[in-house]
Amino acid sequence: MVDVAIVGFGPTGAVAAGLLGLEGLTVYACDASSEVYPKPRAIALDHEIMRIFQQLGLEREIEPHTEPFTDSEFYGVNGQLIKCMSSLPAPYPLTFVPSLVFSQPPVEAIIRKRVQQLAPVTVDLGQTCVGVVQGAQSVVLHVQDPQGQVKTVEAKYLIACDGASSTVRKMQGLDLLDLGFEQSWLVVDVLLNERGLKKTPRVSVQYCEPQRPSSYIMGAKNHRRWEISINAGEDPEQVASVEGTWALLKRWITPDDAQLWRQASYRFHALVAKSWRQGRVFLAGDAAHQQPPFLGQGMCQGLRDAQNLSWKLVQVLKGSAQACLLDTYGQERKAHVTALTERIKHIGELVGERDTSRAMARDAQLLAQCNGLVQPTPRQNVQPALSEGCLGQAASWVPNLAQVTIGTVFPQAWVLDPQTQERVRMDTVTGCGWRLFLSETADAQWDKVVLNGALNVQVFRWDAKGLQECDGVVKAWFVNHGVQAALVRPDHIVFGVYGAASEVHGLKGNHGIEGIEGDGQTLERFFITPTHRPEA
Repeated sequence: MVDVAIVGFGPTGAVAAGLLGLEGLTVYACDASSEVYPKPRAIALDHEIMRIFQQLGLEREIEPHTEPFTDSEFYGVNGQLIKCMSSLPAPYPLTFVPSLVFSQPPVEAIIRKRVQQLAPVTVDLGQTCVGVVQGAQSVVLHVQDPQGQVKTVEAKYLIACDGASSTVRKMQGLDLLDLGFEQSWLVVDVLLNERGLKKTPRVSVQYCEPQRPSSYIMGAKNHRRWEISINAGEDPEQVASVEGTWALLKRWITPDDAQLWRQASYRFHALVAKSWRQGRVFLAGDAAHQQPPFLGQGMCQGLRDAQNLSWKLVQVLKGSAQACLLDTYGQERKAHVTALTERIKHIGELVGERDTSRAMARDAQLLAQCNGLVQPTPRQNVQPALSEGCLGQAASWVPNLAQVTIGTVFPQAWVLDPQTQERVRMDTVTGCGWRLFLSETADAQWDKVVLNGALNVQVFRWDAKGLQECDGVVKAWFVNHGVQAALVRPDHIVFGVYGAASEVHGLKGNHGIEGIEGDGQTLERFFITPTHRPEA
């Protein structure tokens, strides 16, 4: 019996397998396809995802297949600039360029190769899931090879990463909630030649035109994508034909300017699973949610799922946490995905307004809000914080900032390696476990604070004898939030922030563990001491 079985070995399934395998858990991963899909689907990722790739040891290998995401300019009814979305400036909060475009086929191949090298991970390609049977202590997966031979794999838990039409989701009777967005669009990927590169825009563009809303995205190197809305009465199949596609692209390019790489008509949806767990089976990636593509967050959301669920499975299966910790996966990810999808829907509705009078009113309102001078808005501003689930409570002595800090991503600074004094990324030094970070102004009393022993927390102080950063990113974070300490989860999410050691009191928990006031209920509910570890 393996610890975790994974159905689907796309980006979400492969990353989940990698994160679990790195922690020594045994994993079986299968996929009906034997090869990486050779054409692009996802086109954008962000610094949170690059940080996950860093955890897998892949950031240097993947970076050559990425480029910074250009600004996205929104143009209204009369061709005027009405909105602009951009990236955060340097120094970057996670060391990586915050918004990126990338080429999916080579990046996916790199991830697969890395995961297949991990000893605890068995990858079984060309295998189709034909059955899932749950028991009290395990789940049995039935898979079928191309010759029709069926075998079984028993696992303690199963993750369904098998796409939007997930077989496992249907087998488990898990329904999707419709968030109310459905539109038909043509998606076209091309590879431009020199002539085409000279003719096309130098930034990404949203054409917010009622007669046919469209998007133009600058991909990596000479890859460009158009997303073009399909009008009422048009045949999606004809629009997606070679002739139909070039007819719509003629506004920008001709067949002499580019090679078609992929064209397909889609119904864009906004869907999220009502429940992300059925017993020992979890949903992740497109099996759990689908969103319109206007911020390029589809694959990113799946990889956040993989990261969130993986560290919790590790802690439960290694006996450091109660099994109820796994319930927080769906609580946290469903709320986050739903909130972000609603924000993506808003952008999609802004771009896709079909009524000319309402579109003109939209343009006037956006221009009035900025007094006629459009200022770039960082894409990262649309990311909501995590809520509910496994998060600490804001303490009364950190009145407002704690509320906006808990559930957000803790920054990663460039630091000096304690051994070599070379400039390295912070996680390389601190690892990705539970960490308590103390600001350089944290008082000496912090040394007397005892944290919950089950968390196995490492303590890092930012000073001359501890972590030394190069660009002041973490220092600015502590100053801006007015706190002395931050307790950070293995997925880099801020669990709690604390103003001073003098306000730390002993918890009155079952085991007499001393810790940080305000987190006692959360810690005692989910985490257990080394002397009291029931079976997962």
